[in-house]
Amino acid sequence: QVQLVESGGGLVQAGGSLRLSCAASGRTFSGYAMGWFRQAPGKEREFVAAINWSGGVTYYADSVRGRFTISRDNAKSTVHLQMNSLKPEDTAVYYCAANLKHGDLAWVDRYEYDYWGQGTQVTVSS
Repeated sequence: QVQLVESGGGLVQAGGSLRLSCAASGRTFSGYAMGWFRQAPGKEREFVAAINWSGGVTYYADSVRGRFTISRDNAKSTVHLQMNSLKPEDTAVYYCAANLKHGDLAWVDRYEYDYWGQGTQVTVSS
């Protein structure tokens, strides 16, 4: 069993920055891949960024590439999402997720993830 807890969300003006964190517990964190997804009201949950177990492989959605950075600290069992140049369309609930079976890759498909956090709200005002 894996527990994931997100933090760092909030209200920010367009152009601002936020850093989301996801703390994991329950299993060996360094062995699995992690991802960030988001869901805006009335929309499906969408992929944002993913990272493999070592941090050597990352992947981003086109909408955030160049503005967001995913990273991980295996010693602290934490994954981060640094979000810069935020836009109103980035407003959503952000979720972190864990893939325990194939940690060597960065997974885009949400159905490849085994565990999910409860989410943290990010609101970007114009």
